[in-house]
Amino acid sequence: MDNHQILEHFKTLIPEDRLITDKESLIPYSVDRFLKFPDVFGVQTRPLPLALIKAENTQEVSGILSFCNENGIIVIPRTGASSIEGGLEVIDERTIVLDGTLMNKILDIDTYNMQVTAQCGVILEELEQILRPMGYTTGHSPQSKPLAQIGGLVATFSTGQFSTLYGGIEDMLVGCEAVFPNGQICRIKNFPRRAAGPDIRSIIIGNEGALCYVTEATLKLFRYIPDNIHICSWVLHEGDMKTGFEILREVMAEGYKPSMTRLYDKEDGQYYFSHFCEGNPVLIFMTEGPKSISDATYHAIEEIVAKYPVYKRVDNALIEQWYAKLNWDPKKIEEERVEIKETHNVGFTTEIAANWSIVHDIYQVCVNRVKAEVPDLTLMGGHASHCYSNGTNIYFMYYYDVVDCSPEDEIKKYHEPINQIIVEETLRLGGSMCHHHGVGKHRTRWIREEYGTSWYMLKALKEKFDPNNIMNRGTVWPADYLEY
Repeated sequence: MDNHQILEHFKTLIPEDRLITDKESLIPYSVDRFLKFPDVFGVQTRPLPLALIKAENTQEVSGILSFCNENGIIVIPRTGASSIEGGLEVIDERTIVLDGTLMNKILDIDTYNMQVTAQCGVILEELEQILRPMGYTTGHSPQSKPLAQIGGLVATFSTGQFSTLYGGIEDMLVGCEAVFPNGQICRIKNFPRRAAGPDIRSIIIGNEGALCYVTEATLKLFRYIPDNIHICSWVLHEGDMKTGFEILREVMAEGYKPSMTRLYDKEDGQYYFSHFCEGNPVLIFMTEGPKSISDATYHAIEEIVAKYPVYKRVDNALIEQWYAKLNWDPKKIEEERVEIKETHNVGFTTEIAANWSIVHDIYQVCVNRVKAEVPDLTLMGGHASHCYSNGTNIYFMYYYDVVDCSPEDEIKKYHEPINQIIVEETLRLGGSMCHHHGVGKHRTRWIREEYGTSWYMLKALKEKFDPNNIMNRGTVWPADYLEY
């Protein structure tokens, strides 16, 4: 089929007003937030899709995917579009973007079985605004919460600011519904646990739209008791990240589950806490839940920290003020765009995961190499924000001035070298190149090294479930993955 025939056929599958083809409307759907600098200056760096299609139900998704699969049309699943690793970028003009934002119904809030079922287009913040007055929460709170939608959260292996207590999306997902490229609708029933073969939820969680389209999810519910939230925070001595990691490790190894764990190095700390950190690292804990548990966790953390040399305690009100402004919102994103245009200063992140024994080494070598090898940096730092009994993550944050460089070349001159240093050093030292932002299209070159001998299993999933390679081609699996 040529492009005209393809578009005409789509009109038989959905109403014409949900088939968008005009160029101006399609431009924002050719990229995600990864391409901030070119987008701010109106430079189009990626092909436009053939169309944006807004689906209203699972049957429409099934029909559209089946048609695309039969005719070799690439499909990019999209909901809240808060991705920042290039996973939503168009790489071939024979592509449609399949938007699920109209599938936005909360289907069931089951407080007896402590679970909530919602369609893929439900915005997480709006769901929480309904649940919290009822005394419940999903426990999921990424910074993208005002924008992110349920389907994308499952597909991108999302985690949130309170993951140390509630877990990531993989711990919260009870069951789900997804559609595969041949049109097959699969529903994984809701259950607390089952040992009936492999956990097939893992095929769907984190597939980044490159295996299937998530249409519905059921998540666990937890009691929301804001009166029992405690905050405790300390400024550490200059450059003493090692002590910070040791405190985090001991808290987790002893079995305590604070809802928030954060350790900022001096650069990242100065960005957020310049009014009190004096250029030193900052350590933050939050506890919540039933009063007896929250109180006990809070006091235990204080006892553990008391054994280590720290610089000073932080006033809780200062941390509350910081947290209140942490989440994204459309206004903040627009302010960022204006600032980039005025200053040509751009910020990105790269996050990794590692065991306790190697995390400080990874942090140190990555920061040192980036500072030594990349020009025009205005900030290079990082923080740990998700802790486990066996390790943590590092969320590297960096800003640079774009100097003597066109918008088209900014990524290649700055972000790609920084990303490469962080990924290669992390893999060399034994960590994982992705903690929660996913692979997207910009970390696929290292996917086989990330998986090692288990690449056989990942490759087999793509070959089985998407043999025609139409699902978000080039994301997670390289576009030419069969050659690997």
